[in-house]
Amino acid sequence: MSKPLGKYAALVEKASHGDLRALGRLLSILENIDVESAKLLESLASKAGNAHVIGVTGIPGAGKSTLIGRLIKGLRSRGYRVAVVAIDPSSPLTSGALMGDRLRMQEYTGDAGVFIRSLSTRGLKGGLSLAAIALIEAFDALGYDKIIVETVGVGQAEVDIMNAAHTILVLTMPGAGDDIQALKAGVMEIGDIYVVNKADKPEAAKTYEYITFAVEKGDIGPGSGWTPKVVKTSAIMGTGIEELVDAIEEHWRYIESNGLDKVKVAARRKLLIALLAENLLRRALEKSIEENKEDLDWAAREASNLVGKALWLSQEACKSLY
Repeated sequence: MSKPLGKYAALVEKASHGDLRALGRLLSILENIDVESAKLLESLASKAGNAHVIGVTGIPGAGKSTLIGRLIKGLRSRGYRVAVVAIDPSSPLTSGALMGDRLRMQEYTGDAGVFIRSLSTRGLKGGLSLAAIALIEAFDALGYDKIIVETVGVGQAEVDIMNAAHTILVLTMPGAGDDIQALKAGVMEIGDIYVVNKADKPEAAKTYEYITFAVEKGDIGPGSGWTPKVVKTSAIMGTGIEELVDAIEEHWRYIESNGLDKVKVAARRKLLIALLAENLLRRALEKSIEENKEDLDWAAREASNLVGKALWLSQEACKSLY
């Protein structure tokens, strides 16, 4: 049963009927969640759970954004509404981001069936923030069929996408270093589909063979009963895109037929709960610190009962959540 939307009802109604300005405002609210807007997220999540979430990750420079641009076109040609959550690296000093991914996808700004939103990582190491998960739930609830999540591509630590996406594309490219070493650990182990992009380069055939061999041996892949696909593409040239879309669709049919689509939604929401709890507690703690600034300043100067003050502050923060 859907949760009441309260003061956000009109905004959600407009967004659900294609008002892109209303959708933009709704997403902005969800990017900065507090106790009140968390109720909005809960209501949206109660309506979600049907969209196909596609994670796109891999090494920096593999051409993720360009490939996603091609994927959007391929998916739109099959009648799907497509949303993109593009995550850009953020400054450790200002938490701001260049949001370059949106700039690379400007050709779709006039398409009402496509909505692209860029986010910063906000310092997270796992590749996904609370805002990213919240946006996935919102796009899902508002009727988008395919939700593409582009992660930063920071390396082996970036595996949160496993808990958020149904289908994971891992991009690599020819000449990216020691191919064998790249296959051994971390992000290269999680792919449902491996994409050798920039396949117009002469080294592409060798990279394709390495990855195919590793898949056949069972060295890489999620190990869920699905044998990962290996697809060669050239995002710049526009080749291999139809084959990639076919592979994505095949994987979606596989997980639907095995009930794994709902398992993935549950995993995404477990991550959402953990990130939401962390965010709400952090906000409450910041508020408690500000309200008790003088007392805390004195304790800090005197180094008096620091542990006691920390425990008291955490208790006060928790009280303020209710």
